[in-house]
Formats: sequence, C-alpha cells, structure tokens
Amino acid sequence: MGRGGQAKDRTDGPERKCIATGEVQPKHGLIRFVVGPEGQIAPDLAERLPGRGIWVAADRAALDKVVKKGLFSRAAKQPVQVPDDLTDLVEALLAQRVVNLISLARKGGRAVSGYEKVKDMLSKGDARVLIQASDGSERGKSKLSTPQGGSFIGWLTAAELGQAFGRQTTIHAALGAGGLLNRVVEEAARLKGLRVSDGEAARRKGK
Repeated sequence: MGRGGQAKDRTDGPERKCIATGEVQPKHGLIRFVVGPEGQIAPDLAERLPGRGIWVAADRAALDKVVKKGLFSRAAKQPVQVPDDLTDLVEALLAQRVVNLISLARKGGRAVSGYEKVKDMLSKGDARVLIQASDGSERGKSKLSTPQGGSFIGWLTAAELGQAFGRQTTIHAALGAGGLLNRVVEEAARLKGLRVSDGEAARRKGK
C-alpha cells in the first residue's frame, strides 16, 4: 500500500450493493445504515445494530446523492427521516472511530508519536503505517517517507491525531504490525472517501 493510503483491494469476504452507485463491492468499503424505531436513518459503523442493512459506498458524493434523491426511503420501502447534515455526521463519527483505534494501538504499545520516535521506528523497519496531520507543515512532513509496502494516512487533523495520543496536537505518528493495524487502515480508508476528494488525493500522492 502506498502513500495514497488505501488498503489493498480484497476479493474475499462478504459483498454488498451500494444504493447510490448500484455497484457490488466488499463491505469494508461501504457504510451500513439502518432504520431506527422511529423511522430515522442511523449510521451503523460497527455493523451491529438490528434491522436490515442499507449500504452506501464510503464516498462523499455517493452519500450526498442518497440524501438529496431520497434513496434511503426507496431502499427501506418506507418513509424515513434523514438529517440534512448526514454526510458530515458520518464523517465525524468515522474520524472519531479512527482516533479511538489509534489510541487503542498506542495503549497496546504498537503506535508512537513525535518526529524522532516515528523516524526511529521507520529506520528500524518496524513501522507499517505512517500517519501525518493534514494541517501539519508540508516541509516537515516531507522528511518522513511511507514504509516500504506500508500505508499512509494523511487526512486526520493535528487535533484529532493529538487526541489519540493524549496531547493537544500531534503531527507525526506511526503504527507497527499486528494488533489493530488492519482495522485502522480500513477505517481510515473509509474516512478518506468522505474527507479527501480524488483531486486532493492525487495531489498528495504526487508529493
């Protein structure tokens, strides 16, 4: 996986159909929604809520389309209540989910923060994911490179990344192998779909 940050494509595992695009794909690239007891649409990021799942690609344009065109009601075959700011809500929930997973990795001794610690982890070949704050200095971030065959996550803010490490802000972090690594990468990839446009992703990858 390269600096684009997306997890490697997987052909195994359950697949679901996106109600916005009509495409069938592995469900780790989609977001599950359910209809609540009062007819409201609720995102089910952990995929544990009861009820029939309604799936939408983890993509801002796809989710905006579903909200604008009333596709939730069509898929649910009943009138449903959909917040106007649903896309922003899902983005915030996904960001918090990624932050919480990184925090758990830190507590498990598999994540470090700070330029020197990250540089040391990378130099020893122990890092599998490089994480850098989207609003950090580009000059400073350019001094560290994504680990060979690893992943890059660059769409959390310094404040969000800092929250994962119990600090006000954090610019550089890295994750080692094992533990929650795959979950962090997959959840971050879903967040990227709501937070980073294709043009922005290409620009960052080209740096």
